[in-house]
Amino acid sequence: MQNDWMKEDSLKDIDPYKLEFLQALFFESKNLKKEQMLPFLMAVAKRGQERNVTFTDDEINRIVAVVKKHASPEELAKIEKVMALRSQR
Repeated sequence: MQNDWMKEDSLKDIDPYKLEFLQALFFESKNLKKEQMLPFLMAVAKRGQERNVTFTDDEINRIVAVVKKHASPEELAKIEKVMALRSQR
């Protein structure tokens, strides 16, 4: 996925650092297998805490909506898995 998604109008008021953090996350997770996803997400959460990167529910919903528009079918599947994990908490 290119970084074109970060230019969407609905994201303009979200801190660019947060969007760059997510772009790095997408890049790093690109080739992960299913069993690698949870440990990866836990490491990302820790990294986010260390860098004080947090997202409101509204930011998450807007970001996910935009990313889905730009995602490949494989990326969509990963997004759905992550969102399912998120809803379980």
